[in-house]
Amino acid sequence: MQAVVCHGPEDYRLEEVARPELPAGGALVRVEAVGICASDLKCYHGAAKFWGDESRPAWAETEVVPGHEFVGVVEDVDDEAAARWGVAVGDRVTSEQIVPCWKCRYCLRGAYHMCAVHDLYGFKRRTPGAMAEYMVFPPEALVHKISKDLPPAHAAFVEPLSCSLHAVERADIQFEDVVVVAGCGPIGLGMIAGAKAKGAAHVVALDAVASKLDLARRSGADTVLDITQDDIYAAVRDLTGGFGADVYLEGTGHPAAVKQGLNLLRKMGTYVEYGVFGSEASADWSIISDDKELDVRGAHLGPHTWPKAVQMIESGVLPLDDICTHQLPLSRFQEGLDLVGAGTRSVKVSLLPGGPA
Repeated sequence: MQAVVCHGPEDYRLEEVARPELPAGGALVRVEAVGICASDLKCYHGAAKFWGDESRPAWAETEVVPGHEFVGVVEDVDDEAAARWGVAVGDRVTSEQIVPCWKCRYCLRGAYHMCAVHDLYGFKRRTPGAMAEYMVFPPEALVHKISKDLPPAHAAFVEPLSCSLHAVERADIQFEDVVVVAGCGPIGLGMIAGAKAKGAAHVVALDAVASKLDLARRSGADTVLDITQDDIYAAVRDLTGGFGADVYLEGTGHPAAVKQGLNLLRKMGTYVEYGVFGSEASADWSIISDDKELDVRGAHLGPHTWPKAVQMIESGVLPLDDICTHQLPLSRFQEGLDLVGAGTRSVKVSLLPGGPA
């Protein structure tokens, strides 16, 4: 079969590889669509989070098929797996991006998304990803069915949406909260929809691209602000009686968004970081402590949110026809990476491995 294979930073190649075999206790899946994530791009460009630096070892591995946000059709399934996951041959399925070990202290305490082994599809040899015509779900995977009525690229959006919903849950949003969402890409748009679903009083979306701000409004934002033109600090003060935002959800991974969030929040506000950074970010930590006593929280993956994400995708609450801007054949994976890197030319780019070359 055809597959994209990572040989290291900026060395991804389309190759002919052996089609995987059905694993004991698992499933063989024909891939319909795989989204290209901003983290895929940062891994491609060699970010230290993936390839290590002087303070941390490399996490990503070479000779691996990338792709961790996907949907496909069950081609074959072990009887035990069919019973465990409630799936059958022909079902459309997705799998959570992490394949937990189910043995470490995190897995045993329910925090499987922080599994110490931490094998994610598309980054580890144990868990080849979805930029291929076929992939396998190992027995430890978490698997969900999703409607066949959706276009494949829309169905694959369940992965970024699950991440957005986890960030929203980390924020502990209250009914009277003014929530600011930084970035109106796939993660930010899901955060907007999630914050509205949680009952936030007012959701403010920040971006520098007019078309993305339009999508933000259609995803549920009450106010949209262009960070290059609007005085975002004055606007948020006006909305909050001069106090500042209750919650700031950061979904850009841009260092400047960190300082921006700390300054937009009220005293004792909540900052949730979901962005994956390509470089280090710095800020005056006295804002967090002595000035405002902020609650700063990280968020990773989408634990326990997938059923809700599937339901939201199937309900049509998001304008996915316009969010899913580009669908390309597998042979054009480099064009897809470049589109994601360009930022303003796309929102969600997907590859369709079964489509024409």
